[in-house]
Amino acid sequence: MAQLLWVAVGIWGCSKAGVSKAPPSPDLAVSVTVSPVAVERIDRTLPIVGTLFAKDEATVAAEVEGKVEKTAVEFGDRVRVGQELALIDTDTYAALANQAAARVAQAAAAVVGSEHDLTRQNELRKNGIASPSDLDAAVAAADSARAAVKAAEAAETVARLNLDRSQVRAPFPAAIAERVASAGDYVKAGAPLFRIVNDTILKYIVAAPEAFAPGIKKEQTVRFTVDAYPGRTFEGKVYLISPQVIAATRMFSLGALVPNEDGTFARGEVVLERAVPTVLVPLEAVVVSSGIARVYVVTNQVVNSRLVTLGRVFKNRQEITSHLNGGEIVVTSGHSKLREGVHIVVRP
Repeated sequence: MAQLLWVAVGIWGCSKAGVSKAPPSPDLAVSVTVSPVAVERIDRTLPIVGTLFAKDEATVAAEVEGKVEKTAVEFGDRVRVGQELALIDTDTYAALANQAAARVAQAAAAVVGSEHDLTRQNELRKNGIASPSDLDAAVAAADSARAAVKAAEAAETVARLNLDRSQVRAPFPAAIAERVASAGDYVKAGAPLFRIVNDTILKYIVAAPEAFAPGIKKEQTVRFTVDAYPGRTFEGKVYLISPQVIAATRMFSLGALVPNEDGTFARGEVVLERAVPTVLVPLEAVVVSSGIARVYVVTNQVVNSRLVTLGRVFKNRQEITSHLNGGEIVVTSGHSKLREGVHIVVRP
């Protein structure tokens, strides 16, 4: 009897081992669709949101005191660098410049006379006719005349400078945002005349996370969109990077110079690296539960669950930044019936 029992157990054990090694029945396998993991070269970018400002903005003020003779531009006009904006009592300042020039000529004539007198006193002293005091007086007079010339020339320089400043000019290419003064107004030095804005080039100022600071460099490309131009993408270049990190937010500021477009609020991205190999899967291949992302990788008709790290989304594809390689096969449908080690049948 015992011998018969051992034979029965042996037969049952062999039968069980044979079942475990047998290939699964197609009727028991889960039907799924799959997709290969792709690797493509895509720019590595940092999404940003910022505001557009005018690159240069200034209040043009009077540099001299006087009556405004005329204003040559109006609100909304565009001006080039050095273009005349207004005139302030130019006749008076021209007269003062001419007066200063005459004083230089007068001082120069006095130098000629004093030099001639000094030469004569030297000759008389050699002949024993002139006294030492007369020679000393001639030397002092000549030195004083030369000093008077330098003072007159300095005064003429200031007068010419004031004449030039009486002609108010644009410091950079700009648009007139506001005209403050009008012809006939009496202004003092420092009084505002115009407010101008250089809106041909704008500054795109954004805040970026501190962790990306090592990857931000000058001249990197910045792409952005503006609400006023849907469907269009504009580009600029990084030109400033703040060395300071805001402690409360752990963010730092950076700026890019970009072409002018209507609108002040822009969404964009900084191109950190060009053509970086990027692992991509269809969006349907990713299963997210309780904040944990996973994909099911197919190997020899068996699925294995694999935790992954998600990156950016490109239309209908998801970037995977870890634990997945190009060329592997992932499940794109039928996830609800899957678990570790389940056999699958791929349907078209």
